Amino acid sequence: MNFNRMFLTLTLWFKSHWQMAYLKQLNQSKQAIFLLLLLLIALFISCMLVISRLNLTFSEKVISELREEQLEDSFYANLDRLNSQQHLLERYTDDLALFAQAFHSLHRVGNTRVQAELGPAIKGKLVGFPKAFGVGVWFDSTPGSNAVSLTSYVYRDSAQHSKLTLLTGRDGINYRYQPWFEQYQTRTNQQDPNATYLTSAYFNSLSNAAVMTLVKPILDKDGAQIGIVSTDWHAEQIINLVSQVQVTPNTFAYLIDRNNSILSGLSNIEDMEQVDEIMLHIQQSRLIDKLNFNSLSGGLSVQRPTVIKEQLTVEGRQYDLSYAASNAGMLFGIGVPRDEIDAVLRPIRTRNMQILWFSTLFMVGLSALLLRWTLGVMRQLQASYKDELTNLPNRARLLLDLSKGDRVSLVLVNLDDFKEVNGLFGYACGDYVLQSIAGRLNNGIDRQSFGEASLYRLAADEFAIVTHPLSSEHLILFLQHIQQMLDTQHLSWQLQEIPVRMTLGAVVQDVNGQDHPNSLITRAEFALQQARQQQKGFGIYQPDQHIEEIYQYNLLWAGYVKEALRDDRIIPYFQPIYDNANNRVSKYECLVRMQLDNGQIANPGQFLDVARKVRLDRQLTMVMVEKSFKKFAGTDLEFSINLSYADLLDENLTAFISQKLDETAIGPQVIFEILESESIENYHGVKRFIDEVKSRGCRIAIDDFGTGYSNFEHLLRMKVDIIKIDGSLIRNLDQDFVALKVTQGIVHFANSLNMTTVAEFVHNEAIQQHVRRLGINFSQGSYISMPQVDLML
Repeated sequence: MNFNRMFLTLTLWFKSHWQMAYLKQLNQSKQAIFLLLLLLIALFISCMLVISRLNLTFSEKVISELREEQLEDSFYANLDRLNSQQHLLERYTDDLALFAQAFHSLHRVGNTRVQAELGPAIKGKLVGFPKAFGVGVWFDSTPGSNAVSLTSYVYRDSAQHSKLTLLTGRDGINYRYQPWFEQYQTRTNQQDPNATYLTSAYFNSLSNAAVMTLVKPILDKDGAQIGIVSTDWHAEQIINLVSQVQVTPNTFAYLIDRNNSILSGLSNIEDMEQVDEIMLHIQQSRLIDKLNFNSLSGGLSVQRPTVIKEQLTVEGRQYDLSYAASNAGMLFGIGVPRDEIDAVLRPIRTRNMQILWFSTLFMVGLSALLLRWTLGVMRQLQASYKDELTNLPNRARLLLDLSKGDRVSLVLVNLDDFKEVNGLFGYACGDYVLQSIAGRLNNGIDRQSFGEASLYRLAADEFAIVTHPLSSEHLILFLQHIQQMLDTQHLSWQLQEIPVRMTLGAVVQDVNGQDHPNSLITRAEFALQQARQQQKGFGIYQPDQHIEEIYQYNLLWAGYVKEALRDDRIIPYFQPIYDNANNRVSKYECLVRMQLDNGQIANPGQFLDVARKVRLDRQLTMVMVEKSFKKFAGTDLEFSINLSYADLLDENLTAFISQKLDETAIGPQVIFEILESESIENYHGVKRFIDEVKSRGCRIAIDDFGTGYSNFEHLLRMKVDIIKIDGSLIRNLDQDFVALKVTQGIVHFANSLNMTTVAEFVHNEAIQQHVRRLGINFSQGSYISMPQVDLML
């Protein structure tokens, strides 16, 4: 299918079903996006066509390279076997020369037994080396010697390989009349006449076999030649070495000697006439003339010979030929029909075309779905940056605008106690309030006095205003302007006035204007939180507040707490409480400590607030309860554990405490200290916990008494047993008359209710004396002892 026609058909189809009806409703920017998307889809399909074609080309190249590697591996495997066999024969011939030299030495010293033993010894040599077909020891005749009688030649029977025939000098054999001697003579003028020489293939009339012969001179101790040794290599053995070529069904191998005689043409081709025709063409091509036999080493080559490649055409069929010189002085080659190599690629081409058309059709269908989906997304795109209730830009739009890099001032406007409005008057009223505030903010921003500003709605009860960067004075005026504008407006719902109060937080972007949008919003939120905590109408973030460092600190210590809980590095410390009546330590307060991974001990002030924020304080309390119970089990000492108001309302924690009390039966020793500074609203939940632990013998203490809101009703409802007077009063008893009188009143009040009193922060002898004179029952502080990891037993 023509690609242009296919794309045109696709475009017309889109127009007929969806596009035309919708394009009328799109503005120019939307149309541009739509056309760009169509262009991208067309480009994608075009790229798919190109990639498919490249993939096919690459696949063909890879398969061809794999075939070439397979052919090359097979070629070198057979050539290596041929060269390795020759190397073994050369080593054998060298050993044979040494063997002959030794025999000759014994003969010269008059050992008459040597002559008779040479023939059997040569037979034994041949039997021990089945790779050789025949061996011979040939000595030169010298005046007064009988060297001819030492000449021996042994060969195997071609039919019965184990049958050996021995010929000696008496049989009239002489190496000078052997067919290999003439080839060997041409070697004597070379630089190394002592080297082993391998002849071309010839027919040996003595052994009645086609062989190649390895020839090496026999030298005496003075280096003079006294004879020759020969090793015959049967042509059939050579052919068998290279008969295992299998690349394609009709791959063939061939051997050619230096005389351009074809020793072998090995092939799986059944048509022998075709084989003969191929071998004839190879012989006529005189490939042997293209090889350099003078560079052959005669042994195993360190480097493989370079393979020559060319093509041969026989009766219209093309063959790829690969050939090289072997160390045996022959040409070894492999031929592969080109059509059989190409046949491997045909299925790949067919499959690639199938994949290409399938991918194209799939992409056409996917593109249709993508375009339809895109049209729907484009309809919703504008709405995605709008708040449905107020029709203002939303948080996503704010982040997008802040990311443009322009330096701005950001103001957050947060409605105070907006949940109560929803709870009292319903969500319909809440929506009305938000819409009214949005309208008044949008209309009331004075663009002439403070420049152009943009209004956004972020969360349920939070708005954002972005202006150009304002100076500190102008920013304060702008915030006051917003406050005044909102304070003068009154909202009513069904004739009921709606109380609406707001807190503002502002930040001016750094001079470089590169702050991350989320970071800018975080700083404005921090300023808003600070203003709310300080009960101010607005707050402005100052760079010296280092909010990033605060968040980094919180993140770091949150990680420390998690690791300490995981690695069991939460440790209770114990501060003694002195009994002023009996003059001894009878109680301890259990205080949490955390061991850092470097061995240092962290105080609660470093990590406890962070643990509360990440809700790990309950786990800390569980660890303290478990370890403290275990520490004091089996003693008669009392001990106190601190609990917050939130702890008392946590059902999992209170159930855990009750379980541990039941398991250990340590209740009469336990005192639970509740912080007096925390407001208690759910007395029912607190009373339930107190009743449960008191039923198990535990007692209740109010910690830091004298600094909070406590009253008679509060203490009576909680059934308090112990009052711990806050250290801010105790530490100044010797200097502050008011603190002395307040403490005296607390002691009198506690005695009237039969409650025990404990003075905290007793840090010197003078304070301790005042505590005794006031009749306070127990003392606790650095004067008694600082918290320790062990008990003072």
